Amino acid sequence: QVQLVESGGGLVQAGNSLRLSCAASGLPFSRYAMGWFRQAPGKEREFVSAISWSGGSTFYADSVKGRFTISRDNAKNTVYLQIHALKPEDTAVYYCGAAILVTSKGPEYDYWGQGTQVTVSS
Repeated sequence: QVQLVESGGGLVQAGNSLRLSCAASGLPFSRYAMGWFRQAPGKEREFVSAISWSGGSTFYADSVKGRFTISRDNAKNTVYLQIHALKPEDTAVYYCGAAILVTSKGPEYDYWGQGTQVTVSS
């Protein structure tokens, strides 16, 4: 059974940093590209970042470039999302997903975690 478990969310003040983690099990992690998406209240889920299976290629939404960094540790079956200079508009539930090929398109992800809430206060 495939499981993706996000952690690291919480309530933080604007300007601070946060690192989200997504621990995977039940799948050949090093063969999957991984991605982060987020969904704010009343909005659709949107792409944030993705990383290839090797970690050699990374992609970011324009809205987060320069503040978000995605990385992975295949030995730990974990993908990370480092967030700097948090803004109130970053408030959302953050989800990680696993896909065969690196992509920004949600429907192309095969597996999803349950999400972790990030709330940024001004």
